[in-house]
Amino acid sequence: MAKLPDFEALAIFAKVVELRSFAAASTELALSKATVSKAVSRLEQRLGARLFNRTSRRLALTDAGQKLAERATQLLVDGEAAENEALSQSTAPRGLVRLAVPMTFGVKAVAPLLPEFLSQYPEVSIDLHLSDATVDLIGEGFDAGLRIARLPDSSLIARRLCAMPRYTVAAPSYLKRHGRPTHPMHLSQHKCFGYAYLSTQGVWHYTNAAGEQASVRPAGQLRVNNGEAVLPSVIAGLGIADLPDFIVGDAIASGEVEVILKGWKQPEGAVHLVTPPGGPRPARVEVLAEFLMKHFAKGKKK
Repeated sequence: MAKLPDFEALAIFAKVVELRSFAAASTELALSKATVSKAVSRLEQRLGARLFNRTSRRLALTDAGQKLAERATQLLVDGEAAENEALSQSTAPRGLVRLAVPMTFGVKAVAPLLPEFLSQYPEVSIDLHLSDATVDLIGEGFDAGLRIARLPDSSLIARRLCAMPRYTVAAPSYLKRHGRPTHPMHLSQHKCFGYAYLSTQGVWHYTNAAGEQASVRPAGQLRVNNGEAVLPSVIAGLGIADLPDFIVGDAIASGEVEVILKGWKQPEGAVHLVTPPGGPRPARVEVLAEFLMKHFAKGKKK
């Protein structure tokens, strides 16, 4: 016997039993009479038993057919129920969305939006995973994730939500003691703080308006795996850091830190919603994607 049951033949058999007619089953299933007959014959050969006694006027189950009919009918019912449930989840926003988001961005920018989303879609649940590490969406079973960087080539489907500028910053007290760098290469002479998950692997790349490029691998006393964790040390005047706007924007506005190297820019990243490749996304994932697109398109980054 093959490893898998012949589910198609069992379902067709159950439909013939239900309607007591090969012709009626073929009409309801939109199959030819020959296909229905062959499916039942295939099942009989597989089981080594006749399932129907057929005459020109009457169709009756044999003992073997009678014993099989109840289980085949249940299989058909269960299959239809499973298909209907999957269909309802793909067409109506319902069920669980597993969403992976960088830690600080998730707390500051995504979590404040969730009350509105959950109220708007009461049958959708969110499993929010907060980590700055790059999550394997497919391997770890996530429906979607947010990435804040220049995205490498991958099989993931990406939708850009908004720009996310980065700033190289230092506290006024640090600049007073150690001087203000005017060229990226000067950073090698300064105390700089590192970020473990930097997509450029510890190298800061800069370009100026003239198209000149510079790359430096800065070093210092502190390296973190969450960008926000470095901010207190920067504000305390202990070093220089390169941070995204959602982390350092308020400190710039308050004057606690200053943007340096203003004539130079790191390649600008963006916030992207990424999803695994494949067929159409379930409605619960699509409505969350559209919700985030709408909010971040308005510039709600903080």
